[in-house]
Amino acid sequence: MSSFWSIWIIALTVISLVLITWLLFSNRKITGSKENQTTGHVYDGIEEYDNPLPSWWFKMFVVSIVFAVAYLIAFPGLGNFPGLLNWTSVGKWEKEVAEAEQATAELYKGFMATEVTNLASDRNAMRLGKRIFANNCAICHGINAEGSYGFPNLSDHDWLYGGDAEQIRASINQGRSGVMPAWKNMLDNNGLEAMTQYVKNLSSTGADSTTPAGKQFAMLCAACHGPDGGGNQMMGAPNLADNIWLYGGDAGQIKQSIANGRNGQMPAHHDKLSEEKIHLLTAYVYQLSRPSR
Repeated sequence: MSSFWSIWIIALTVISLVLITWLLFSNRKITGSKENQTTGHVYDGIEEYDNPLPSWWFKMFVVSIVFAVAYLIAFPGLGNFPGLLNWTSVGKWEKEVAEAEQATAELYKGFMATEVTNLASDRNAMRLGKRIFANNCAICHGINAEGSYGFPNLSDHDWLYGGDAEQIRASINQGRSGVMPAWKNMLDNNGLEAMTQYVKNLSSTGADSTTPAGKQFAMLCAACHGPDGGGNQMMGAPNLADNIWLYGGDAGQIKQSIANGRNGQMPAHHDKLSEEKIHLLTAYVYQLSRPSR
């Protein structure tokens, strides 16, 4: 927060407290008036008396003002002033996280000693893994890991970068960046239509690589997706021949992908999750597409 806004907030807060205090004490007693004198306001036969606040009510106001002043001295609330206790919500959260991690350290340590393939059949481990997934992965891949438009389904057998334990761990640790170039400047509209149909045929009736579209596919796409469209896990290039689509498999969506390209980004989690949690998460994702889950 800039110094200007800090001073502005401090001034507004202090002035408000002073005005409230003045208003409270200036109306504590009514001079020149008799007790139980009315204000002249009458509504539905009820008269409004011009009396000061009851003593107990007045004292409660005073206590609340004193509490407000004490709070603003002890805790942050006056612009950039941190408060004498130096308390912050972030510090409180970090302390609670540290306490929770300390309490579960031994449990995670025990799981860490077990191979991912064996850990995937441990019910207790998978319950923890599911919670880690829900907190860190479900926002993109869905609570059931079935993915959505542009986010891979982790519960099938189709893997962009490979589905063995080490490949999954690498994806979680390092993240992934998938980039497909746009081809609209290389293909005219007829070329785009022909290429769209060719790619669509790869996963249905089969495609003839000797056609002009097939030759263009070999020139523009085969380097990543392979000559038969089977994909390349080393590069994260999707398999175009299995009828599983990351951005949709109808003609319009395929054409959109070819014309404008695609950019996918999965963030790295090595700086967000501990090694033990990544180990558990790897095991959880590993077992998602296995028949035994």
